[in-house]
Amino acid sequence: MFRKMLSSRAAVPVMLVLQIAPLIVFPLSTFTVKSQEWWLPVLLTILVIVAIVQILVRRTTSAAPWRLLAFAQGFNIISRLMMLLPHATQYVGGVQRINGDYLIITIASMLFSAFQIWYVDLPEVRNSVLHSVVDKARA
Repeated sequence: MFRKMLSSRAAVPVMLVLQIAPLIVFPLSTFTVKSQEWWLPVLLTILVIVAIVQILVRRTTSAAPWRLLAFAQGFNIISRLMMLLPHATQYVGGVQRINGDYLIITIASMLFSAFQIWYVDLPEVRNSVLHSVVDKARA
């Protein structure tokens, strides 16, 4: 039931556009010119946008955009794991404290990326997109 709902023709474009969300959700302090942490989410977002355009606009039947989506989400998980320890604590008034906001955002983003990897690998999702391509070709 859940898989059928997620693979409906209305849900697939929405879920594909939501691929961007776990890539760009960071605390605002991350996106500073002095920090070097901003460029990777931007690069991964560009890759996801290219893949979404290939799937939804150009209606390609190639597996490459689907792999690109999974790559971007997987790399998001890896990069967030690498940044977790350096950002898990912060100094407030000379005392080291747990950075709860960062931890919650990071864990939620990694879980959503894992869900998106599972989602793009569902055969029902790819078939839904392929059926819309075939139906458009017939019309």
